[in-house]
Amino acid sequence: MDSQDTVRHRGGDERDAATTATAETDRKHADDNNKGQRDQKRAMAKRGLKSLTVAVAAPVLVMLFETYFLGGYGSRARSSSWIPPPWVLHVTRLASSGLMGLAAWLVWVDGGFHKKPNALYLYLAQFTLCLLWGPVTFLVGSGLAGLVVWLGQSAALFGCYKAFNEISPVAGNLVKPCLACAAFVAAVNVKLAIA
Repeated sequence: MDSQDTVRHRGGDERDAATTATAETDRKHADDNNKGQRDQKRAMAKRGLKSLTVAVAAPVLVMLFETYFLGGYGSRARSSSWIPPPWVLHVTRLASSGLMGLAAWLVWVDGGFHKKPNALYLYLAQFTLCLLWGPVTFLVGSGLAGLVVWLGQSAALFGCYKAFNEISPVAGNLVKPCLACAAFVAAVNVKLAIA
């Protein structure tokens, strides 16, 4: 009788060992899959961070370039007592460009430029007109022409707000300070047009 119990016991041990080995193998495969998923998520996060950096840095760098090479105030602007110092206007425009880059990135991440290509065209139009405003207003010295450029930029900016808000409410909210910046630029421009 003891020999039969021993045989049964040994057979049970072999089955338990096989079950344990299978469980360990399954656990290793699950760990490998989790590690692979973690590696994929890390790679996606790195790509996302790189694209975010480009989306924000590119417009800011282009605006810095425009400010450095073309952003000087003309003699007309210096004579006006209400015009703020140049650095205030430049910092405001740089911040606006950075926020618009971030908002555009959020829309791009959500696939919004594929769903609504007009959003991309509006973003590019407002950015181009923003770049043109400084040289037209200060280098050419035409406050009226600057006001026309500002009106076009503001219309494109408002269109961006509506389009971005439909795709991503956060992106739409990021455009609101840019609209406030446009109002500040309008006040400067009106003062220049009158002067």
